[in-house]
Amino acid sequence: MAVALASLTGCTKDPEIGDFGTGTGSASLTQADETAEGADDTVGTEGGTGAKLDVGGSGEPPECGGEGGGMGLEEVAFSNIWVANSPQGTVSRIDTRTGDEIARYATGPTNATDPSRTTVNLVGDIAALNRGGGGSVIKIAAEQERCIDRNGDGAIQTSQGPSDVLPWNEDECVVWSKDLHAGARAAAWDSGSDPQAEDCAGEPSLWVSAMDPGMTVHVWRLAGDTGDEEGSISIPSWDGSAEWGGLYGGAVDRGRNFWAIGKDNAALFRVDFETMDVQRWEAPGVERLYGIAMDKDGNPYVTAEFDNRLLRFDVETESWEDLATISGILRGLAVDRNGDAWVATNQTCGLARYHHGSGAVDTINLPECNIPVGVSIDVDGFVWVVDQWAGAPPFGRAHKLDASSYAVELTVMGLDTPYTYSDMTGAGLDLVSFPPQG
Repeated sequence: MAVALASLTGCTKDPEIGDFGTGTGSASLTQADETAEGADDTVGTEGGTGAKLDVGGSGEPPECGGEGGGMGLEEVAFSNIWVANSPQGTVSRIDTRTGDEIARYATGPTNATDPSRTTVNLVGDIAALNRGGGGSVIKIAAEQERCIDRNGDGAIQTSQGPSDVLPWNEDECVVWSKDLHAGARAAAWDSGSDPQAEDCAGEPSLWVSAMDPGMTVHVWRLAGDTGDEEGSISIPSWDGSAEWGGLYGGAVDRGRNFWAIGKDNAALFRVDFETMDVQRWEAPGVERLYGIAMDKDGNPYVTAEFDNRLLRFDVETESWEDLATISGILRGLAVDRNGDAWVATNQTCGLARYHHGSGAVDTINLPECNIPVGVSIDVDGFVWVVDQWAGAPPFGRAHKLDASSYAVELTVMGLDTPYTYSDMTGAGLDLVSFPPQG
């Protein structure tokens, strides 16, 4: 259920593995300029009450010209956030404007699937990665026209709410599933933009990663419509704990290349969309990484979990920037159109906002704060934080905050210990694929 705190208006096992391809990369650490030029801390006010960050895309897809080339979240007539109820083995679909949970889906045959990462494409469909049950990824279609009438009765059987979880293989909006390896984590959709197509539009691809029992990390690019393999690469002899499943979190850039981080193997990795070659850059001076998100220029921001550091990797100079010290254990993050980073923090429990223009950091309190894990921005620019253990049983809350006043607009309850950190709304993909102009 949703508790409104302010009024709102408007509104195939063991897949075939490819050979390891590698590239080289060097990086250095520099102190960020705290007076970066061109930063803008203003917020938009269109599309409902309260201040919002304007995340709607106004650019063009890679190498595509002409007006209206490509897609973008502004073409989607709804806004959802997708939250994994990890111990229940389900994913909740929540309307970000009303806070209503409009559907809940099983991610496998039992609750042992243990889903975590949810990633959303630019037409609103999602992929959920399961860490448990042998490891897998599923796709859920956001609109019934893309669901599959498997029983041929002329209707689509699909969840109608949080208490209406259909048995596995019966929800016809769960359109495909693909087995990976246990502990699968990093995942991200790309834009699907195709510069060879007349209208620049193509089928989005899905990047996923998992590590096998022999400590080899695999990265696959899957066809978004079928889940079939389009490309793969392996990274042998992973230098990190088996506990974290290899690559820990992922994102894509405007060129549809996959970027990911290791956790206790504290490095940044890039997989090329065309060649599947891998580059790696060590993150200097930090013990573990946790979160990753892209800014509008395709520079990855990452959080150093136990070092209180927010870092950014400059892709042009291949160098690291030390942006800010943030109190607490740093978890997931989102980046807005101004380059400001919104970071979930533990121990110093709450949300932190790094201002790109000034280098200042705001500390934001959250109600019933316990273990906030993930942050995402919705299509209207509100900031969402998923707190895994907030409240009383069933534990877990998702808070929607005004980006200017930091007021909690609403809180979604009824979740089950949600562990979600990723681009839960698709706004991160939208930002880097269709960056704001000017």
